[in-house]
Order: sequence, then C-alpha cells, then structure tokens
Amino acid sequence: MKLTRKTTAVVSVATLALTLSACAQSDRGTSADKSSAGGSDTKDTITFGAAGAPELFDPFYATDGETFRVTRQMMEGLVGIKPGTAEIQPELATSWEASADGKEWTFKLRDGVKFWDGTPFNAEAVCYNMERMFDQNEVAQGGPAGYWADVMGAFKSDAKDALYQGCSAKDDMTAVIKISRPTSKFPTALSLDSFSMQSPKALKAGDANNVTKQGEGFGYPAYSKNPVATGPYKLEKYDEANKTVTLVRNEDYWGEKAKTKKLVFKIIPDESTRRQELEAGSIDGYDLPNPADWKGLKDSGNNVLVRPAFNILYMGLNPAKNPKLKDLKVRQALYYALNRDQLVKTQLPEGATVATQFMPDTVSGYNKSLKPYAYDPEKAKALLKEAGAEGMTLQFAYPSEVSRPYMPNPQKIYEALRSDLEKVGIKVTPVTKPWNGGYLDTVDNGGFDAWLLGWTGDYDSADNFIGTFFANLKENDFHTSATSYGAQLSKDLEAADAIVDEGQRNAAYEKVNQQIMEEDLPGLAISHSPPALVVSKKVQGLVPSPLTAETFSSVTVSK
Repeated sequence: MKLTRKTTAVVSVATLALTLSACAQSDRGTSADKSSAGGSDTKDTITFGAAGAPELFDPFYATDGETFRVTRQMMEGLVGIKPGTAEIQPELATSWEASADGKEWTFKLRDGVKFWDGTPFNAEAVCYNMERMFDQNEVAQGGPAGYWADVMGAFKSDAKDALYQGCSAKDDMTAVIKISRPTSKFPTALSLDSFSMQSPKALKAGDANNVTKQGEGFGYPAYSKNPVATGPYKLEKYDEANKTVTLVRNEDYWGEKAKTKKLVFKIIPDESTRRQELEAGSIDGYDLPNPADWKGLKDSGNNVLVRPAFNILYMGLNPAKNPKLKDLKVRQALYYALNRDQLVKTQLPEGATVATQFMPDTVSGYNKSLKPYAYDPEKAKALLKEAGAEGMTLQFAYPSEVSRPYMPNPQKIYEALRSDLEKVGIKVTPVTKPWNGGYLDTVDNGGFDAWLLGWTGDYDSADNFIGTFFANLKENDFHTSATSYGAQLSKDLEAADAIVDEGQRNAAYEKVNQQIMEEDLPGLAISHSPPALVVSKKVQGLVPSPLTAETFSSVTVSK
C-alpha cells in the first residue's frame, strides 16, 4: 500500500454475504493443550531478517510493514486472515452476523481467552478497544491513527461523520458494533493489524492514547513499547543496540501454541547483506529478495516462496496539469503505445502478468471479460493524429531510492515505457525524485503529468483498489474532478460499496471496472507482480501470504 492515502480504504470479502452469519470455526483449535513445541531435531529459535526496525509495538499507531510483521505475531483481532489467502476467518470472534440493513454487527466471542496479564477477553474488552481507537487526540488524528481514519472516516470529536457509531456488550461473550451505513468494509476491516485487541487494563494503566508531537515526528507513551495482547508470541525485548526484536512463546495461549520457543527479527537494512547472512546460516529467511536473485537462491538450496499477486503497477495521468490528457483518444494512444508483454517478460519477476484493470484477479468484483489493451504503435499514432496531439510533450516521472513488490526496479521499468512512448512521437520529459524525498508528495500535490506508482491491497476488496484510486472526487491523484466522467465514477463507486447483497455488489464492481477501462481510462493499469520471501531449506511451515501478512507460529527450523 502507499502510506499516504487520501481516500478511504474499504474492504470486503468474497466468501461473506453481509446478511449472513459467518459460522466457520477457526483452524487453530480451541485449547492450549494442543501445543506442538517442536521435537529435539528442531531449533528453539527462528531468526528472520527484517529490512527495518519497528518504531513501536502498538499496531494501532503503526503504518509500516516491518512493525506489522512483528505485531501480527503477538496480536489478534475479532477476525483474522486464512493463511495463504486474503479471506477472513474467525479469530477472537467465532462468528458474526449483520442486521438486515447492514448497520449492526453481532460478534460471538471465543470463550476462555485471556490477555497476557490475565485480564479476560470478553465483550467489555472489545468495546473498550473500539472506544479507545475512536477517542483520539488531535495529534493522533492528524498522524499515526491513519488506519482508523481510512476505514472509519472520523473520530469521536466528529462522531456524526464517522462510520463507527458505537459498541455494546449484549452479554459477556457477545459484542454488538453499530455503523452509520452499509458498506463492503465490514467486517473485513477488523482484520487490519491496527484493529487488534489489547488488554483494557494495560491500555488504561499505560495511558496508551497519550500521543504527542515531537518535532517532525510523534512521541508515544511507554505502553507502545510493551503492549499486552492475546497472541501466540509475546514481546521479550527490543535490543536497539544489537538491532534485534525477540519474541517468546505464550505458554498460556488459547489455541495451538507456537511450534518454536523464540522468534527473533534481526534488523538488516541492506538486501544483499540479508542474502549473505541467509547463506551463512545466521538468519533463517528474509522478505522481498531481488527477483534477479531468485534463481541463485534456489540453486543454493533455499526455498523461494512466491506469494499470489495482490497488487497493481500503474501509470498515473493528471489531466489537470496536462489538458491534452483530458481527451480519451490521447489516453488510449498512450496505452496502445506500451509494449507491456515485453515489459513483463524482461523487467518483472516470474509469474507477473499484464493488467486488464486496476485490480488483480484474486479480488472480488474482478471483470474476467476484459482483455488487455494490445501493443499497437500504429493505432497509437493514428489516435494521436485524430486528437491533434502529434508530437505532444509529456512530463513522465519515476521514483528513485526504492524497490516495491510491483515495481522492483523503477528506473528500468520507466526507461522501457519511455522508449515505447517516444516511438510513437511523444516527447517525454523525464523527472525523478526519491520515494520519501519528494516523489510521493509531488504525486499527491499534482506535480507530474504522468508517473509510475502502484498499490498492494489491504484486503480482498474491489473498493480497496478502485475506491482508493477514484472514489473521492475532490481528492485523488488522478484528478478526475478535472474530467467529464469523474463525478459519475465517484457516485458509481459509492453506490457499489453500499450494496448489501454480495452477488449484486460484485456485479456492480465488474460493471464499474468495465466503465473505467473502456469509457473513462483515468490512468493506465500496467501489471501485477508476485512478491516473494526466501527461507532456508531447514524451515518448514511458513505459508506465503498475498497480503505479505505471514505468521510464524506454525514454523519450525531443523537443526
């Protein structure tokens, strides 16, 4: 995902109708006596190479993947994610049911669960957590509480504008959450790491909401370094000097205990160094190996675990800055000019595919009937001539100092696309800026004619992709407010999100996807790339997640 998000990230799941109860039971089991601590032939510690350090351990205020990689081993939500998929499954709630109007959700809770400090997990704890998230100070609202803002729209200070409208305990093991309108984001949004359940006693004692402004950043209470949750691992220590985070098995866990006693995240910012340490045996795995290294890693006996593609690389277009882009024929010409088949084969990892729309085929609402725009430079030239745009100038930007799952080498991808555009007579003006040194801000502020960017989905949700891009007419990077179609597209997306029936909702999104690609074309969907992680041949039980949300409680490492 792109961390600076202006639009609400909404979530849905293909397997859940809003009007039906999800009664499936968790695969984890229900009792702590199902422990499998690993045998004598396995190590008592897993060591994983992390690319960066976590800033804190309270996931509600986190925004980065390295923090979530750690906290998801310790924290649990009402709903979780089925390993290897983007589908939700029971976690601390065993089932849930919506009212007929989709605005009241009843959660049946798992009995016998306790937080690490002995506090019982019950409906009162659920509501305490929801109200704690809702009631944030101005500093948190304007910064680290971004996931709540994305999903819920507003905080307690602006309660009338919020999706969340309250929580009540129907009985000790039944919590009821009310929302202001039916939406595809419920209940899947509750599987976000940020919405994990934490001990009310510890939150209160640690003054957990006391976020302050400190220079350009934020200050957090001591609780954020020592949280209390329900998960299979607990935080033992964060050794900043030695750059390691150590988790220890929760021996009182409600479900199947972690198979390995300790889990260590060793912080190694340099990717080549992570590879060296894997080959030396000092770590057992790391994330996002360079696609160019996949074959070498496999040849060395390691296992490269390829995740299902759950992302999109696109070429954004800004008609507000370059008026020629308001003409559909010009936008179509740019698309026909791009040799995306060659790009996928030469610049992207094995398993990458050409995109037909702004979301991968694993997302509910994907339109299977859409075909990719063909590579047709002659048609591109003809369309430019019809539009009176022959020889047009296009400022085209790409980021530096970054590698993303959907864009492993931005410069090489840019150079390939730039060459295609120049072959049909377009005069390309190149621009580049560091990813966190002005690039994202310039995109948000409308500073480029065209640019490369992408998105990794939060959940199985059409609206988390196309809603994030185009639903907010006044504020979106594609500046659809400057077009003739933008207002209608925004209305259509809002209407699809509010459909309660799952089948009807997916059909509506399929229609919107067709509209986007055949009638509007606000940008150019390029490709989908499957990211990977790599582990040594001694590692067993790690399931790659399309959401890059792997858990380690099922993992063993042989000696």
